[in-house]
Amino acid sequence: MAVKLLSLCLLLGLLCPSWAEKQTCPSTSTCRECIQAGPGCAWCTDPDLPKNQPRCHAQEELQKAGCGERHIYHPQGSVLVVRNDSRTESAEAVPVFLQPQVMKLSLRPGVRQSFPLTVTLAKDQPFTELTLETSPIPAGVNITFNQISTAEPLVIQVNVEATGCPSGNGSWTVQITPRGVTLSLELQLTFECLCDCMKVSVENSPVCSGQGALMCGRCNCNEPYIGHRCQKNGGSLFSLDDRLCRSDPNSTVCSGRGDCIYGECECHRRENPEERYSGRFCECSNFDCPRSNNRMCGGHGRCICGQCLCDVNWIGDACSCSMETASCRATNQQLCNGRGMCICGACRCDPSYAGPTCESCPFCLGVCHQDRDCVECLAFGMGMKKDSCEEECGSLTLTKVESKTHLPQPGETSRHCKMRDADSCIFYYSVSITPSGRHVTVAQAKECPTGLWQ
Repeated sequence: MAVKLLSLCLLLGLLCPSWAEKQTCPSTSTCRECIQAGPGCAWCTDPDLPKNQPRCHAQEELQKAGCGERHIYHPQGSVLVVRNDSRTESAEAVPVFLQPQVMKLSLRPGVRQSFPLTVTLAKDQPFTELTLETSPIPAGVNITFNQISTAEPLVIQVNVEATGCPSGNGSWTVQITPRGVTLSLELQLTFECLCDCMKVSVENSPVCSGQGALMCGRCNCNEPYIGHRCQKNGGSLFSLDDRLCRSDPNSTVCSGRGDCIYGECECHRRENPEERYSGRFCECSNFDCPRSNNRMCGGHGRCICGQCLCDVNWIGDACSCSMETASCRATNQQLCNGRGMCICGACRCDPSYAGPTCESCPFCLGVCHQDRDCVECLAFGMGMKKDSCEEECGSLTLTKVESKTHLPQPGETSRHCKMRDADSCIFYYSVSITPSGRHVTVAQAKECPTGLWQ
C-alpha cells in the first residue's frame, strides 16, 4: 500500500469507523463481550454491585450505580515509544530519516491512537513528493496520516484505529516505509480484546458462598448451585425459605423493600429511576440521606446506603460544611485575623471582635487610633496616609455627615472618637460594627483654634 504526501495534506485511502456519540452497552454476561461492544462501555468488577444493576455500562453510569473507580475496567489503549534514535553523522547520507523508529500501540476497538512522525530529508535531497508504503495490515485496522507541518523537517500525524478484534490473539507488526529507501517505522500492534480480570479466578470464593469461582466480579457456580452468589441448591429449591432474606431472625424480609426469590432479595424498583434500593437485604438506598439547602447531601456529595459521601473539601452529615478558608482570610493574611475560628467557611470571632474576618473590635483599646489615619485621608485628604490612601484605606467603608450631632448614637455596636489633626483642629467620627464589617461615619465640621479653617 502506498501513500503520497503532497505539500498540504496526505491521506490513506481507508475510512475510520463512525461510532455513535452515545454508546449503547449490551446486557452481557462477560467482561470480554462488554469491552468489545464499543469504546464507551466499561465493566464493573465489584462483587457487591447490586444484582439489578448492569455490570456493562458507561463509566459514569457505573459510578452512579455505586461501582467504585478502582473496580471499573475501561481500557483506552496506549502508545509507547520503543526506539527513537537521533540522526547521527553516519545517517547524513541517508536520503530520508524517520523519528521514531519503533512504536508499540495497544488498540481497543473504536479508540484512535495517534503520534507524530518526523521525516527529515538529506540536504541535497529535492522535495517534490513523498510516498509511504505499508506492509500488510491486520484485518479491521485502519491507518490514516495527516501532515502537521510543511517546513523541513516534515511532521506527520499517524492515526491507527481498530474497528474490531482480529481472529486469534497475539501481536502484529506493520512497517511504514518511504518508497526508495530502506529505513522504516515499525508499528508493534496488540489488541485490548480481553479483560485482565479474566486471568484471575478465585475458586470456592466466600463471595460465592464457597460454591463457585469468582471472576470479574461475578460468580460462576458449581453444579447444582445457582443464584447471584451461588446460594441456592438447584437440586433442592423446595427446602429454601425466607431465612436467607433476613439480616437476623427478627428482621423484616428484605427490609420491607424487596421480595425473597429462592432465598435471595430482589429489591423493589422506585418510580424515580434515579432512586434505588440495594444491598443483600435491600437495606441501603441512594435517596434517604440528610439534606442541606433542600438538596441531597447539600449538592456536595453522593448518597450511599443512607449516608453522604462528601466531595473533596466538604464535610458534615449533609456535606454542608466547606473546608475552604479563603473567605476567612483577613487583610493581614491570618485566618479570622487570629481572633476567631474558621468554621464551614465563616469566621466565629472571639468575644469583643466582629466582622466577616474578625477585624473589627469597637470596644478594644485603641479602636479610634486604628482608623484615624484612614479617616483623615478619606474625609479630609490629610494625614500620614494621604499619599497612599487608596491602597491602604480602600477597604474601609466611610460616610460623611455635616457635624458631630449627626453622628450615630454610641451603643453596643458603635463608639464615638475624638481626634486632633496636625493643625490642632478637633475632628469627630464614630466606628460601628455592621454585618458586612466595620463602618466609619465622619463629621465634616472640625473644631479649630480661632483663625483656622473649620
